[in-house]
Amino acid sequence: MSQAHHAAARGFPAFPARRGGRAGGQSFWARQWTAAVEDVWPEQQPLKQGRSLARSGRTGPLTVSPGRVDARTEEGERTCTTRLTLTVLDDDAWDALWEKAADRPAETEALLAGELPEDLLEAVEDARVRMLPGYGDLDADCDCDTLGHPCPHAIALAYQLSWLLDDDPWLLPLIRGRSTQQAVEDLKSALLLRALAGDDADDPDDPDDLDDAYDVLGSEPSAPAGTPDPDAYAAQRAAYARPATALPALPPLPEPPTVPEEPLTGIEADPLDRLAADAAVRARELLAHLHGFDAAPPEPLDEWQDTVRLAATHPDPRAVERLRAGCGRPADELDRAVAAWHTGGRTALEVLERSWIPTGQQTARARTALAVGWADELPRIDIDGNHWTVTGRGLQLRLGHDGRWYPYRRRDAVWWPVGPSHGDPAEALSDLLAPVDQEAPGDLLAPVDEEAPGDGSGSG
Repeated sequence: MSQAHHAAARGFPAFPARRGGRAGGQSFWARQWTAAVEDVWPEQQPLKQGRSLARSGRTGPLTVSPGRVDARTEEGERTCTTRLTLTVLDDDAWDALWEKAADRPAETEALLAGELPEDLLEAVEDARVRMLPGYGDLDADCDCDTLGHPCPHAIALAYQLSWLLDDDPWLLPLIRGRSTQQAVEDLKSALLLRALAGDDADDPDDPDDLDDAYDVLGSEPSAPAGTPDPDAYAAQRAAYARPATALPALPPLPEPPTVPEEPLTGIEADPLDRLAADAAVRARELLAHLHGFDAAPPEPLDEWQDTVRLAATHPDPRAVERLRAGCGRPADELDRAVAAWHTGGRTALEVLERSWIPTGQQTARARTALAVGWADELPRIDIDGNHWTVTGRGLQLRLGHDGRWYPYRRRDAVWWPVGPSHGDPAEALSDLLAPVDQEAPGDLLAPVDEEAPGDGSGSG
């Protein structure tokens, strides 16, 4: 999570169990939210299950931040983590909303007073922006094993958010990217610019327009915050009135340094370049974590991973030969790991060496993506964990923890990575089934052999 999310995020305790009553909130904005959610997710059975789970007291605590709502649900000995995501409005969308809101004096006065008036919904519609969730805008993610989408945990979280809106409707702008303070400041800026523009003013610098602007914001125009002393302007004018003086002469250039006969550090230039490049990559990974692009800081490479990285990136083939001879593993194992590193770095190496079991929801989504994205009849595919093998073709797709699909081809009873990953399984399968003469040449394209029975998992 980025620092901006950390600063704006708000946490709420878990709701206690409720008996009966309406599942959605009772206030205007809570009812609008519930109606929009039920319009996006209209299937009655999941809604019924979600309402029951929301009242059970097993969901929470809740965290609301720009673009997302998070919670955990206790399921016996297991805890499910659920997240609702909505699109964060950009600055242009917010500017358009505040322009429309400024046309409504009553709503403007209520907003400046810290209220979220019901009629603001009309300004939202006039500005053609989304405050409530809509199709393609609201999504859910949960690590439960439910095949349907959304799962009851996500629907329960949506209902509980409507309960929060009963007490604080400003959570709705927060999900769209603006805290209460930011929203009020943006509205003040829009009102100030409109007052300064002056619809009937001939002179934009007319002080009457400035008085009107500060009257709108409820502050004194005669002494705005930060106004300097008039004497300071006189001192500045006097300083600029002084005659310019010539700059002093530049000092002589120093003598060029002599080139030492031996490296000052005792390290040759090529290894030093590699160390600098590796340090830059590590720094980039850490920055990605600090800015919220990665959920966890990257772990340092172990000895084998670092050996693979060096063999995959070192420009000198002699160094690669030394690594192949001294790594303590068969040469083809290192070559296969290097081939994987070329297709996606550390993540691709993990896909090569470690299998895992995706959730039922992940498998269902992949099946749906293949069915939707494949124009012809799908070939038969055997599924073993995250390994999806095209039967009788010596071809395989592997799903990584990053959600991407990595293509593999069978060679000498061993699976070899054969190209870059894809986010869409249908696109990955299409590239994998393409004729060999259309694919990129090189060692990664190994000849296909016949599969042994039950090779869904394969070697590696």
